[in-house]
Amino acid sequence: MVLGCVFMAFLQLALDFVDSERALAVAREASEFVDWLEAGTPLVKSEGIRVVRELRKLFPSKTIVADLKIMDVGALEVEMAAKAGAGVVTVLGAADDATIREAVEAGKKFGALVEADILNVVNPAERAKQLEKLGVQIVGVHVGIDQQMRGMLPLSILREVRKAVKCKVAVAGGITAENVSEYVEAGADVIVVGGGITKNADVRSAAQEIKTSMQLNTAKKQTASSGSKEKQPSLLSVDDEIRSLLFSVSSCNASDAMHREGGMRGILSITPGLKAVGKAFTARAFPGDWAKPVEAIDEASEGDVIVVDCGGVEKAVWGALASESAKRKKLSGVVINGGIRDVEEIRKMGFPAFAKFVTPCTGEPKGFGETNVAIECGGRAVKPGDWILADDSGVVIIPGENALEIAKRAKDVKEKEERVLKEIKNGSSLGEVLRLKKWEKIMK
Repeated sequence: MVLGCVFMAFLQLALDFVDSERALAVAREASEFVDWLEAGTPLVKSEGIRVVRELRKLFPSKTIVADLKIMDVGALEVEMAAKAGAGVVTVLGAADDATIREAVEAGKKFGALVEADILNVVNPAERAKQLEKLGVQIVGVHVGIDQQMRGMLPLSILREVRKAVKCKVAVAGGITAENVSEYVEAGADVIVVGGGITKNADVRSAAQEIKTSMQLNTAKKQTASSGSKEKQPSLLSVDDEIRSLLFSVSSCNASDAMHREGGMRGILSITPGLKAVGKAFTARAFPGDWAKPVEAIDEASEGDVIVVDCGGVEKAVWGALASESAKRKKLSGVVINGGIRDVEEIRKMGFPAFAKFVTPCTGEPKGFGETNVAIECGGRAVKPGDWILADDSGVVIIPGENALEIAKRAKDVKEKEERVLKEIKNGSSLGEVLRLKKWEKIMK
């Protein structure tokens, strides 16, 4: 499909899967409400250009985007994609100008538009001007997933680029039903949405919601001033955002987000159904010496999780009285590399507690040890200010320096799992959904 010279506020669905079966199933669900279907870079790398042919065959009325992110041999790769049925082919804006020109010429010859993706370009607005002069029909403003996990969004870059060029501008990176109107108002001609649709258990409804929001804001876009102000930042602090994200996910999601690491060994919940989320306030104590753990309650801040290293021995350093005191201080929970007692009372009061042992025996408050220092708990190093996420599956320690990124990645893991669960409920097995046989490691 060759596009005309006028198009605006198109919705593009990024199919960033690694197998064509799942990609095509999602495309079918969403097709009523999307205008462009993108064979995402992971999909093309995994399945080859044939997936573009499949999309072209199944969706003859849609514009098919081949997100090749070309960096060299621009003419050859654009020709290949266009002959397979792509109406738009992407080249990286960081590519050499000769590659850009070759891609544009091939696009003209074989009937495809060329989009230059300015992902990670140092001066986006200036490079966008150069790309427009080189003949690209669309400039793609793009913030990658790894950048999104660190809190980056493309809105401010979009506004700069929109002022700099007259050609069409696409935008991608963290766009959802909640924020899509801002991108329409900022002048985007093509709204690219991936996870905001594909990770949803109800793909059709997610696509419909985004499309409806775009349509409602089209008129506003046409009349909005080019000097529109930036959206006010969220009133949530970074810590509040991390806490909110971690409460919405599981310890399993968080471990997956850290490459399946981070879990404490041998520390389990003694209060089933309760979750603890907060910054770690640490205490190191001698076996059976419960003075420092109790002192930590007074020193910790509201929302913290007390993390105690008492040598991993069985004698208790925490019980019902400490739990009641911590609850009144509005602490989020306690994690103990050792023993805990008064389990029945702690469960009744609803204070999240996690420990290695349950025992009726305790020791004396001799005061040996220290608080708010680096410790080890469940085989993991814990620093003051690290984040704790503890639930019935176990306890995960999240480094404080990149807690926001990990929390966002954990949310992403959860959303993808919810989509897989929907496919299983629709009749597939887990092995079929994940194509396990296809992706097994080849053993020599």
